[in-house]
Amino acid sequence: MIIGIVMAASGNHSVFPAHAHLNLLGWVSLFLIGIFYRFHPTLDTSRMAFAHVVIWVGGTIILTCGVAAIYLGRPDLEPIAIVGSLIVLGAMLMFAFLVFRSEQAVMQ
Repeated sequence: MIIGIVMAASGNHSVFPAHAHLNLLGWVSLFLIGIFYRFHPTLDTSRMAFAHVVIWVGGTIILTCGVAAIYLGRPDLEPIAIVGSLIVLGAMLMFAFLVFRSEQAVMQ
């Protein structure tokens, strides 16, 4: 929200792609992940789910900072966005593992 307020107040919307990434990954996706964990209480309290969320949030922060740096005229910092993207991808694969593992437990 702070990024959006700063963009609106300054009239400079150059970091809107970073704002969009943060909204999608930091709010929408994390909200949906939270709903899944809520409906799977054994997963919700697991260490792996906690690690997944910590990795997801960290990757989202790194990715958002990298994308913002690129759009603020620092293309040399693109590796930060790449690292953040790979961390979020790893977290998504971790979540997929948890989802499919929980579905297999339900089917047995």
